[in-house]
Amino acid sequence: KNFDTKAEVRVSNRSARRRGTLYGMTIPVVLSACSSLAAPSEISLPNGAVEIAAPAVYRDWHQKTQQCSGLTADFSTVKFYVVPGVETFSTDQGPKVGMWLRTSRGHAIVVAGNYQEHEMVVRHEMLHSLIRQAGHPTSYFVDRCQLTWETWLAG
Repeated sequence: KNFDTKAEVRVSNRSARRRGTLYGMTIPVVLSACSSLAAPSEISLPNGAVEIAAPAVYRDWHQKTQQCSGLTADFSTVKFYVVPGVETFSTDQGPKVGMWLRTSRGHAIVVAGNYQEHEMVVRHEMLHSLIRQAGHPTSYFVDRCQLTWETWLAG
């Protein structure tokens, strides 16, 4: 099953504490195709998106994602954006909590503000940046890195 299906995921208190996520809350998972292959001149950020300096933990998460995937890329070529104070943001493909975009200078990752500190959401988009493609190849998102809601919560 892909990361891009609509579902509600019940996070157990045990899993939430282990992952540092939300405690016992139902998390709406509204992640449809989270990447864009549009030409750089056609890319537009979601309304309200603001560029942020990547928190130090993002570098750690990038290293973990490189390690599990077996792929490498220059972290400095990724620009990070947040849509502050939202669970989801609107896109042409529907509401999302995260999105990866190709740019003329590298890659951009956009995250809904309420998920900017959620390791799985941010790393999921980092994995798109590393594999440089849309879609969710099982070999990367499930088998190697466990970066889908189902595999993350099961771990």
